[in-house]
Amino acid sequence: MAAIPLLTPYNLGKFNLSHRIVLAPLTRSRSYGNVPQPHAAVYYSQRATDGGLLIAEATGVSNTAQGYPETPGIWTKEQVEAWRPIVDSVHKKGGIFFCQIWHVGRVSNYGFQPNGQAPISCTDKGVTPGLDGVDWSPPRRLRTDEIPPIVNDFRLAARNAMDAGFDGVEIHGANGYIIDQFMKDQVNDRTDKYGGSIENRCRFPLEIVEAVADEIGADRVGMRLSPFADYMEASDSNPEALGVYMANAVNKFNILYLHVIEPRMVKIGERYETPHSLLPMRKAFKGTLIAAGGYNRADGNKAVAENYADLVAFGRLFLANPDLPRRFELDAPLNRYNRSTFYIPDPVVGYTDYPFLEDNVPA
Repeated sequence: MAAIPLLTPYNLGKFNLSHRIVLAPLTRSRSYGNVPQPHAAVYYSQRATDGGLLIAEATGVSNTAQGYPETPGIWTKEQVEAWRPIVDSVHKKGGIFFCQIWHVGRVSNYGFQPNGQAPISCTDKGVTPGLDGVDWSPPRRLRTDEIPPIVNDFRLAARNAMDAGFDGVEIHGANGYIIDQFMKDQVNDRTDKYGGSIENRCRFPLEIVEAVADEIGADRVGMRLSPFADYMEASDSNPEALGVYMANAVNKFNILYLHVIEPRMVKIGERYETPHSLLPMRKAFKGTLIAAGGYNRADGNKAVAENYADLVAFGRLFLANPDLPRRFELDAPLNRYNRSTFYIPDPVVGYTDYPFLEDNVPA
């Protein structure tokens, strides 16, 4: 049987991938007290394959980086030690494991912040309270001299990820979090060197890329971007220009990959396309491109076959189907995901209890 495009090998720099199906980073809200738990080793190892790339859930770089319940961090020794057996469980299956490092910026509230302080951002404009059912708190605008220490938090988090055994890190520059807040002109209203022009708005993200690449090597660094999205009210007036600017700008650091969220959005029960495309970013960026955003088996195969993307990240499908590469190989039926259990703190339900294909075969 001829291999489908998604199941063809790919050299991701020094990493030899056996297929092109990537586990997208997915917040699972099961790291109690911001410390990764043993059940995460079960979850990630279930989804690991020999030569498969997994990207860990968004992981906070500091005690100001949190905005959601029970999300993991990687800024303390305890957190690093807790990640080690989880990373080991993936490596034992032959998987390649990257840690997505994250700061939520203004997407937070006083309850998640040290001493109940205001969340930090590029702006003092907050996310509309009540959006997504959360009472977001007004942020505090960082002073110019406060920005380098945040860059350093990302550098230290990358070093800690290496110490925990990860193969690399993905800088989370998407989904309306702090890096995206700086990049997008509908959020960033600064008048210093970090605001105004596209060059200034992208200064903070690129300082982070440079610091992280210098710390652990550019061949272990990826970045996630969502220029077309308006997650958490972070939108840009010219998303295509922003995407192409960033794709060109990160080339000088020779990072391993860009992981870009498609402009199309998949809504519950409906699907619609937008007029934008990742092709200009694909052409501009010299490294590996990972595409994400509601892909299924047919879409993913088409993206790889047409050289639109090198790899395709799957989120909800991989969450509900721990053996997704095998199911794609056989074109087997897929488990349905249960949205109501995405973010509950249960260590098993909606987490490690989705059945494998062989579980469904009668004895």
